[in-house]
Amino acid sequence: MTKLIAVIVLGVYLLGIWKFMSGYNRTNFSRQLPTKLMLALLWPVLLTVNTSYRQNFTKALKGKDY
Repeated sequence: MTKLIAVIVLGVYLLGIWKFMSGYNRTNFSRQLPTKLMLALLWPVLLTVNTSYRQNFTKALKGKDY
């Protein structure tokens, strides 16, 4: 059961990275690769603590402007 939960959590994390990187051009963030990678890898933390990031994350995933 623990392994299943770990696989699901890892899958959600990787899906979040992939979706964010796919829609990154819709965000207001810098287009530099190191910035893109750092923001993609830290998405769970930034999503919970930063309102601006949360809005840009939504733009990247859904293409909506706020």
